[in-house]
Amino acid sequence: MKDFSDASFSPETIALMTEALDASVAALPEPVSSTHVSLLAEAVLRAAKQGERNVAAIQRLALLELHLSPRA
Repeated sequence: MKDFSDASFSPETIALMTEALDASVAALPEPVSSTHVSLLAEAVLRAAKQGERNVAAIQRLALLELHLSPRA
């Protein structure tokens, strides 16, 4: 996972991020790999760090980044 040690979020933002991550994972077909969850989590953190606070927008960004990420 990328280094997000300099990021700081309010409890409200963390709740939004959690909701967006949960919705993103739920949108994927089963089984969901831990790699996919990690990539989604990084995308959620990145979006929130850039100031996004809309859950649906964060979810869309995370899923789009996952879709565009190089396959391992």
